[in-house]
Amino acid sequence: MLEEYARIYRRDLTESVIPFWLDHSLDKEFGGYFTCLDREGGIYDTKKYLWLQGREVWTFSRLYNEFERKQEYLDAAALGVDFIRRYGRDPKGRVYFSLTREGKPFAFQRKPYGAVFCMMGFLEYYRATGQEEYLGEAVGLFRDIAKWIEDPALTDRPAFAGEVKTSTLADPMVLAVMALELHAIDRQNDYTGFLKDALKKIKLHYDVGRKILLENVPLEGEDISDWPEGRLFLPGHSIEVAWILLRILEVLPDESCKQMAMDIIAGSLEYGWDEKHGGLFYYMDIDNRPVLQLEQKMKLWWAHAESIYALILAYDLSRDDRWLTWLDRVHSYTYDKFVDEKYGEWFGYCDRQGELTNTCKGGNYKGCFHVPRALLFSLQRIERMNEDSNRS
Repeated sequence: MLEEYARIYRRDLTESVIPFWLDHSLDKEFGGYFTCLDREGGIYDTKKYLWLQGREVWTFSRLYNEFERKQEYLDAAALGVDFIRRYGRDPKGRVYFSLTREGKPFAFQRKPYGAVFCMMGFLEYYRATGQEEYLGEAVGLFRDIAKWIEDPALTDRPAFAGEVKTSTLADPMVLAVMALELHAIDRQNDYTGFLKDALKKIKLHYDVGRKILLENVPLEGEDISDWPEGRLFLPGHSIEVAWILLRILEVLPDESCKQMAMDIIAGSLEYGWDEKHGGLFYYMDIDNRPVLQLEQKMKLWWAHAESIYALILAYDLSRDDRWLTWLDRVHSYTYDKFVDEKYGEWFGYCDRQGELTNTCKGGNYKGCFHVPRALLFSLQRIERMNEDSNRS
C-alpha cells in the first residue's frame, strides 16, 4: 500500500504541483510570487501576501535541499527571498501582511504569523546557499517573533479590560516548528529550551477526555467555556500539531508525550470526521453549540494534506495497522475531492457534501506550501521506512 502511495505522491509532486507553481506564480518582473491563481493558473489578484511569500521560498529551497538540486528551484526561491528582504518589513522590523505587486505596503496584520514563514524561508534559503546573512536574518526574526508572541503590544495589539489571558494553539505550534528547523541547521545556538517550552504549552491545550487539542485555553484558571473561543476545535490543526509533537519527540524523547500525540491524531480523526459525507470538518464546537465561523462544515485541502503525512509518520513510529486503515480513508477522500488532474495542483475548498465551493488554486491563504510539504514529507518517510526494511 505505502509503495503505491509513494508513487502517487511523487507523480503528483513532480508532474502536477511543482509545475503549477513554477509556471504561474513567479513574478519575474517585480519579484516575489503571485498566489491568487484561478483553476488554470490565471492571476486574479496581483497583491503579494507575505506569509505565502515566505512559504514559497521555504518550499522551493527545501525541494532544492532535499528533493532534487535543480537550479530552477533555487532560482525560484531567490525570486521570493530578495523580494521579502527589500519590501517585507516596516521600520520597526515587523512583517507586513500584504504588499502591492511592486512591493508597496498594503496591509498590516497585528499577528506574527507572516513573519514566521518569512523566517523559515530565510533559514531554508541559507541552507541552500550557505550565505550567512540569511541565517542571521532567520535567527534575528525568530527572536523577534518570540517577543511578539509573548507581548502582543509590540505589534500594536492593545490589551482590553475584558480580555482573558489565554494560550492560542498556533503560538506554541509556530515556535515549535521554527525551533525544530533552527535546531537542525543552526549549530551556534541551543533551541532545546524553546522546544521544551512549546511542548509544555501544547499540553495545556490537550482535552484528555476527547483526546484532541483545543484552540484556546485560559492561562490563569478562568472558565471560558461560555465563549465559542473556549470550545473551538479544528480537527486539521489538531492533527498538524500532533505530527509536530512527534517530530519534537524525535529530538527530546518522551514516551508519555509520544502516546499523547498518537492519541491526538486518532481522537481528532474520530471526532472530526464527517461520517455522513466524508472528510474532516473545518471548525467544530466541542459542546455541539453554534460556531461563529460560517465555514465550519466546509472541507479544506490543508487539513487533509496534513492528515496524510501525520498518518504515515504515526505508522512509521508505531507500525500499527490502524494508521494505514485511516490513511486509506483520508487518501481516498483527498484524491477524489481536491486533486485537479486536468490543470494541476489541488483545489482548496469544498462544502460539507464535498462539492467545490470555488475552483481557485491559490489565494491570500492558500499558496505553495501545505500540499508540496505534505507530499514531500510523506515520500521521505516512506522511503526511510523502505531503507530501514532493506537494512534489517
